[in-house]
Amino acid sequence: MSTTDTRISRQQNNPTRLTQVFLHGICRVFGLLFLYAAASKLMEYDKFLLQMSKSPIITDFASILAWMIPSLEIVISIMLFAGWMRLLGLYASLALMSLFTAYIYAILKFSDTVPCSCGGILEKMGWKEHLIFNIVFVVLAIIGIVLKTKIEEKNRAQER
Repeated sequence: MSTTDTRISRQQNNPTRLTQVFLHGICRVFGLLFLYAAASKLMEYDKFLLQMSKSPIITDFASILAWMIPSLEIVISIMLFAGWMRLLGLYASLALMSLFTAYIYAILKFSDTVPCSCGGILEKMGWKEHLIFNIVFVVLAIIGIVLKTKIEEKNRAQER
């Protein structure tokens, strides 16, 4: 076996490397999702504000949330793309996706038809599909937090 083959074999069998690649992927997917969502909301701001103002749950806060949500999505994306803020970004992703998921659950449970205030292709989903989509991303955020924490613990242990 050549030196290159041995090095490749070690990299493929190294769970830390695979963990880092998977974590990197989770962060990129979240970052792109939030940037896309923020951009689509801001590009169609009037429509987004109108849809939010029709919500039976958040009507009173629609004008504040219409700026706050895309702003948060952009900030979280930056945190996910910046390596040193990644864990905080994953926690923020988990919090935001959990809030979105709770909102969708409340809409499904307690409300009649309400227009989706999401933008772009996410707007095409029904409420149940959107709930499943959000639950998948909540799970991904939890996995990302666990992986990032394990990587940081291993790095601290190696530094000692």
